[in-house]
Amino acid sequence: MLSALRRLAAFCLCLVLCFGLAACSGNAKAKPITISPDDMAVIRRQAEGFLSAQERLPELATLVNQRDWTFTRNLIHGPMQEVGREMLYINQRLLPQDRANAEALAASLKSSLAELDEAARLQDGTKLQKAYVDVATGFSNYAKVIPAQALS
Repeated sequence: MLSALRRLAAFCLCLVLCFGLAACSGNAKAKPITISPDDMAVIRRQAEGFLSAQERLPELATLVNQRDWTFTRNLIHGPMQEVGREMLYINQRLLPQDRANAEALAASLKSSLAELDEAARLQDGTKLQKAYVDVATGFSNYAKVIPAQALS
């Protein structure tokens, strides 16, 4: 009886090893994970809008320094309004391992823009300066997530 159990255990171990090795065969024909050309085209198109908004940061800085509450809000709600949507489309097309970080950076930037808008609405100069620094940092950090191929 003990001998039969040993044979059965050996047979089961053999099956598990065979299937385990077959599953981990290291297929040499497997392609590395890359962004498809269609996804890269979408990222490129959305990155243009994002970078266009980023290029307006010096103008925003001037408005913040002048404490021009109205035009600060106009710039946020006008040319910079689409940044959130552009980041959403970019995030959807990134590689799965990059999405979580990109989504966190996008959320941080959107939150900073909302804080800047609120500071301008309340006409709070101290909060306005701090929020602008957060917005500029957010743009810089998120720009690093965009693949280099989309920027060329």
